[in-house]
Amino acid sequence: MEPLDAELNDLQDDALMILFAGGEQAAARILTARLLPRVLNHAARVLGDRAEAEDVAQEAMLRLWKAAKEWQQGGAKPSTWLYRVTANLAIDRLRKSGRQVGMDENFEPEDDRPGAEAQMIEADRRSALDAGLASLPERQRQAVVLRHIEGLANPEIAEILEISVEAVESLTARGKRSLAQALAGQKEALGYGN
Repeated sequence: MEPLDAELNDLQDDALMILFAGGEQAAARILTARLLPRVLNHAARVLGDRAEAEDVAQEAMLRLWKAAKEWQQGGAKPSTWLYRVTANLAIDRLRKSGRQVGMDENFEPEDDRPGAEAQMIEADRRSALDAGLASLPERQRQAVVLRHIEGLANPEIAEILEISVEAVESLTARGKRSLAQALAGQKEALGYGN
């Protein structure tokens, strides 16, 4: 890491956006390292296609850089803004293609995973989760993924989806119930049995 990068690394995302707008390329490198993996994973979960997710994440990042000139500290967080753009781009792709899917079956997780048996169990669990997520209506799927997989708070999800916090709570509750029904009866097969 370059010395300037190390100094900038402690700054908040909105401060980095303003520095980037002023021509500081190191700020863009840091923001990209922070935000791109998160939105790429989110897009992959929503779209179910890693290559499409990469296109969506790249387009979302380009839009973030274009918005930098008008960025104002104290407004929406860059991560929230970027999740909203990513979600909208992913939904647009799903609608244009007429499909509703979970996650790409060929998605490969990080290499630091346990042995082969644990990987097979995890792959089965991921596949069952993705199939369950794919069965949800798109807004419920987005709310459940953002809340329970991405770990975002309800107010941030509300901002991303442009709905009220109460609507987020309702979507996630209905989504969790539907997901539980979709996964019912699979506990033992997925290694959660007695």
